[in-house]
Amino acid sequence: MRRVAALALLVVLAGCLGAVNDLNPADRDRQADEDQIGWEDGYWYDDSVSVTTADGLNASERAAVLARSKARVERIRDREFDGNVSVEVISRAEYRNQSRGPGGTGPDDPWNDQVWEALLLVGEDSGTSEAMGETYNSSVQGYYSPASDNITIVSDSPTPTIDRSTLSHELVHALQDQYDNLESSPETQDRQLAQQSVTEGEANYVQWTYEDRCENRWQCLSPPGGDGSGESSGGGAPTDGVFVTIYQPYATGPGLIDQQYGRNRWDGVERLYENPPDSTEQVIHPDRYPDEEPVNVTVPDRSSDEWERFDHEPVADTAGEASIFAMLYTNDAVEPEQWFRYRSDASAGWGGDSIVPYRDGSGGYGYVWTIEWDSPGDAREFEAAYTSILDDKGAARPTETVYRVPDSDAFGDAFRVTRSGSRVRIVNAPTVDDLDDVHERPS
Repeated sequence: MRRVAALALLVVLAGCLGAVNDLNPADRDRQADEDQIGWEDGYWYDDSVSVTTADGLNASERAAVLARSKARVERIRDREFDGNVSVEVISRAEYRNQSRGPGGTGPDDPWNDQVWEALLLVGEDSGTSEAMGETYNSSVQGYYSPASDNITIVSDSPTPTIDRSTLSHELVHALQDQYDNLESSPETQDRQLAQQSVTEGEANYVQWTYEDRCENRWQCLSPPGGDGSGESSGGGAPTDGVFVTIYQPYATGPGLIDQQYGRNRWDGVERLYENPPDSTEQVIHPDRYPDEEPVNVTVPDRSSDEWERFDHEPVADTAGEASIFAMLYTNDAVEPEQWFRYRSDASAGWGGDSIVPYRDGSGGYGYVWTIEWDSPGDAREFEAAYTSILDDKGAARPTETVYRVPDSDAFGDAFRVTRSGSRVRIVNAPTVDDLDDVHERPS
């Protein structure tokens, strides 16, 4: 099954979709007297357009495709565009070379590096910025810029062309922007993904509806070689842990959108912007929205004088259920079947967590990660899955709760894993002797 994903306002891994049309322009006797839902710039949502995709699209063809696509997004979303949107197409090489697009390599961020290292997704042989850049540069298919009201399509075709699926997805973001539904990003990773699950979930929900109508009702475009089926070829389960993490809003967000749409149509979806989910748990398990609130987990500072927390606001991050699942999945600790549902026994009992990065004065880093689970049984299940990852990395066991992963591994460090009731605490440091300096065990 093909699925499309996006992060922030970009779409990744979108396949090429649709069927080439050689049809008449919009019927002139069907021109609307005034702008209305389902009609844009001279085209109704069910009008035909006359374009040739073999050599790309010229300016007039691009304008026609954009107008009809806007009308179709309006028709599905039952909301009128009240501003202009422009579209440009660039090659994959252009995207990689430019610095203004999402996914470009940014400055080093040791605090964030420790968060992703705690998730066993970005090791010491790489940085988070580098890993993010590599993921986006290879997978982004398009993005919308609120600052310029512009959609950029990233094309892998020798003759760059507009992919209808990517365009419909990004047009939803343009519509969200015009109705002030694009808010600033929350502070923690889990809440960022949860909030993105609304914006990207809605965009994917509309996009998939668009594709369904292309297959069953509408005449739609496809690039050269497309069959109009709306399917793309190839692609097994992903192995990039960063991608698995950032994919979550687009994989499970539509389920939350569908739940709210089923209850109150688009009014129900709109309420998600007024009261967004507080955790990815509420997205992965829509029945837990909005009542099952995450537990507030705090980590006391028990470090020695040689170690300190970062001067960072907030001082701690929250990974959340989605990122924990990505960690377990990427490290082969859960079954890979139906990975895009982001559900496993070892992650489903998440209640709350807190990751606090530490550093010393000589370039050493560590962290304390405390996770609260719904029950002691859930805590045991996670502990077993997590420690199995350390065992698979060839960790030595100097004591029952301490693991030393060899330095030859990208995560070569010392780990102390303890469980008390429904809480699991993981302490990380460069050496076994450093563990108590990062976080002394309570007496």
